[in-house]
Amino acid sequence: MTNYHFNFAIVWRYAAKLFDGLLLSIELAIATIAIGMVIGLVLALVEMDGPRWVRPFIRGYVEFIRNVPLLLLVYLVFYGVPSAIDLQYDATTSFVVTLAIYSGAYLVEVLRAGFEAVPKGLIEAGKAIGLTPVGVLIHVRLPTALRIALPSLSNTYVSLFKDTSIASAIAVPELAYGMRWIETQTFRTVEVYLLATPIYLVTSYAILLLLRLAERRYAITR
Repeated sequence: MTNYHFNFAIVWRYAAKLFDGLLLSIELAIATIAIGMVIGLVLALVEMDGPRWVRPFIRGYVEFIRNVPLLLLVYLVFYGVPSAIDLQYDATTSFVVTLAIYSGAYLVEVLRAGFEAVPKGLIEAGKAIGLTPVGVLIHVRLPTALRIALPSLSNTYVSLFKDTSIASAIAVPELAYGMRWIETQTFRTVEVYLLATPIYLVTSYAILLLLRLAERRYAITR
């Protein structure tokens, strides 16, 4: 029989800290997804349509990111880069850059698979009606590839939201940092994590539901 007495009231006093942290976590996820999509899209197109000599560099970037822990990259960009090249930036900027680079590597794979799955007949039809290569890309290949890749993109986006918790390692005041801050103020470890865990669960599930709705509306069944 445990002698631990739960006291959620003392933790609840700091609910605003958790709410502010949650908002920042969502903002971090949106920013990194937006930048990561640009990185992934450009590199996927260059890998498929660009010169052959570029491909090993893109493959090297993807394999490097996939085989190095995200936490190590966060420390490297925040502590290592400013020391090496005398460049100063705040922790939030550092984390957004790191997670965007990290997500870009995964999105290269997702988007490349989407582009490769675009039916050749659609591309030929675009050419047949007089579209230029850029026109075929904008009006045929890109929208079709994004719709095909929607299920994989959804999984990546939800994972990126959860990965924002690693920002607490460099004192970015997102949700996980707020949890640890409240814990140090109240010493109510169990209550803090019991309160914060459903916040992650509900937010991740809400994001997933929204993305599933988009999939039902736009996804292409192959």
